[in-house]
Amino acid sequence: MDEADVLAPLRQEFTLNDGEIYLDGNSLGPVSTSVRRRVREVIDDEWGRGLVRSWNDAGWMGEPTRLGDRIAPLIGAQPGEVLVADTLTFLIAKLIGAALEHRPDRHVVLTDAANFHSDIYIIEAMCERAGRPVTMKTIDRDRLEEYLNDDVALVELTQVDYRTGESLDMAGITEQVHAAGALMLWDFAHSAGAVPLDVTGADVDFAAGCGYKYLNGGPGAPAFLYVRKSWQGQLRNPLPGWLGHARPFDFELTYEPADGMQAFVTSSPSIVALAALDGALDIWDRTSMDQVRVKSLALTDLFIGLAEERLPGIFEVVTPLDHARRGSQVALRHPEGYGIIQALIENGVIGDFRAPDICRFGFTPLYLRFVDVFDAVERISGVMATESFRDDRFAVHNAVT
Repeated sequence: MDEADVLAPLRQEFTLNDGEIYLDGNSLGPVSTSVRRRVREVIDDEWGRGLVRSWNDAGWMGEPTRLGDRIAPLIGAQPGEVLVADTLTFLIAKLIGAALEHRPDRHVVLTDAANFHSDIYIIEAMCERAGRPVTMKTIDRDRLEEYLNDDVALVELTQVDYRTGESLDMAGITEQVHAAGALMLWDFAHSAGAVPLDVTGADVDFAAGCGYKYLNGGPGAPAFLYVRKSWQGQLRNPLPGWLGHARPFDFELTYEPADGMQAFVTSSPSIVALAALDGALDIWDRTSMDQVRVKSLALTDLFIGLAEERLPGIFEVVTPLDHARRGSQVALRHPEGYGIIQALIENGVIGDFRAPDICRFGFTPLYLRFVDVFDAVERISGVMATESFRDDRFAVHNAVT
């Protein structure tokens, strides 16, 4: 399988530790050669020599929209529909505030009770600060249709479930929400760079995603924001800043939004962080999401098959077996999940734990080999056979799990 892998040459572009199998790219992608090159270029040349001149000479001011156009093909967006800035929670906040302003006669925001907690926190906070009574309702996403009515202004869902790896039907759900007269906001944290997305074909209103998981842009990398072109100019950034102004260097006291996605810029772009993401995106110029998806499904199929063969009845596979409903991770449920992950890390298999009982393994086709999957299951089998995960040192959880 590795000999037939068309993505195999990309592995050499990443820094990976010898003897270690990295199955946590769904949490933080590894550094690549192109990231190192681009960051050095910015530090040594653009910042080091150009100093303040680089805002003009190196085009720093245009980086949020330029990088947005680089990400756009990965989510099926058009040029001029994606912006890179801030972090994911801030961007979701901007979109919630803007969306609520456009549905003033509606007072409910729906989200998934199993959504990532940060999403739930920021939705609730934005509802409380809407300037009018707005209620957040956390629901069972499989029963969404029961909750859609004339009260609903916005629905926010994460397209790939961070715990289970289930991929939601973006087009079908968006159509359902629009039929009820509501707006749709998607969180692509575990989708961008993991599964093919088509925001244009699905008629998505708004979306946001992070740059540090499958896009490999570095810890805390800037996030990206998508706003369909038909909404641009209508949607108002609830956190306006001087660099989103139509004429920022006129220093006017009255805010006038810039055209297009620039209006969603609030403050100065973080140039070094953007440089790392810029370098990371070079890898994507050498492949396609279709190629990535084919290998992703093959990797996760192999892992699930080997786990069921070697470890029958030990774990519950909670990730959907149906390809259409699977992201690019596999979640195994076990009551001793935390200790198992810690024991695996000591044995060179890097995954992570999500409470209360999920062992989570991410499969990034850009650098992962099929032999890595085979070896990972071998090491998991060893940990379960020796029960090393029961060691007392795993009784206290680390700050980051």
